Amino acid sequence: MWSNLPFDVLANIFSFLSPDSFACAKTACHHWYNCANAYPSSPNPSLHHHPPWFVALPTHGPAEKCCYVHNPATDKWHRLSTAFLLEPIRPVGPIGSLVLSRTTNSNPLQLVLFNPFTRQFKYLPRLNLARTNPAVGVIVLGTKPHSPFHRFRVYVAGGLSEAPPGCATYESAIEMYDSDSDTWQIMGDMPVQFAVRLTVWTPNESVYCNGVVYWMTSARVYSLMGFEIGPNKWQELSLPMAERLEFATLVPRNGKLTLVGGVSSGDACVWELDERKIWCLVEKVPTELGLKLLGGKASWGSTKCVSGGGAICLYRDLGSGMVVWREDGGRRGWKWFWVEGCGSFGGKQMHRLSIRGVLIHPCIAPSCIP
Repeated sequence: MWSNLPFDVLANIFSFLSPDSFACAKTACHHWYNCANAYPSSPNPSLHHHPPWFVALPTHGPAEKCCYVHNPATDKWHRLSTAFLLEPIRPVGPIGSLVLSRTTNSNPLQLVLFNPFTRQFKYLPRLNLARTNPAVGVIVLGTKPHSPFHRFRVYVAGGLSEAPPGCATYESAIEMYDSDSDTWQIMGDMPVQFAVRLTVWTPNESVYCNGVVYWMTSARVYSLMGFEIGPNKWQELSLPMAERLEFATLVPRNGKLTLVGGVSSGDACVWELDERKIWCLVEKVPTELGLKLLGGKASWGSTKCVSGGGAICLYRDLGSGMVVWREDGGRRGWKWFWVEGCGSFGGKQMHRLSIRGVLIHPCIAPSCIP
């Protein structure tokens, strides 16, 4: 019976499998293999049924080019080679099952889109205006009709340019990349003081919410800068307990702008921005999980946070474990989880390995790069 099922029915069944189970199903027979290659066009892809995977990219060392991924279904870590990438990279954010990153060894800015599971990658075209260390924002627009590819736009603001040569200045022009046309275009100018802050005081994570791209800045105290795409206007927002926050990260959650931050000598909290532009406290990291993450230390200073696929993850380095807040399967509400860190690989201890993380739903289908 299974060998006679139509592709659309079989693909819908495959859509309920986790990525590792789906990979095993592909090896069962030729019929399943051929169906699996058409899997991304299934109307109910597996990302709707399974929590996202955590992809950890080392910020320096080891000499071997690799990343580490955590499978939440099996609670296991795996090491994947990134030797296919020509340069070291730092993640900017997820785009569907892909990771948008910036190269770290080349100036000016160069962006690359890649799939850590299939080893496919694509460099985005160079910007119209060469610039170093700008703020980068990403908007995911959804998939194309009858296609697994996500349409997206990338906004770049600030950064240092050398025009004329030998004379570094802060770049005030805003550029936008459109995946449909595969080109960059100039969108307008911004105040120079904003360009300075985005260049010097922004960690480069961004969140898009209700027509605005937001970046965090950390000059003196944390604050928020937003670029309204329609009217090309800038806005600035204050943050709750800004003078006491030891770390602060913007994340999207349920369509709302969300702030995760750790308070000096206190808890890590989750706030949401409501329609009145007021921050509302919605959750606190459970005390026992916070203490476990900090390893007995009193400072949240080196904590990082990332979100995606209905999950928010707080982490420090590869070996110290993670605190995860995610949707609880088919039940209503979110639950807190502890994930053990990746302590060692091949007999080598990984506890002190500095990382930057991203949450994605893996896709192992061929030709997943647009």
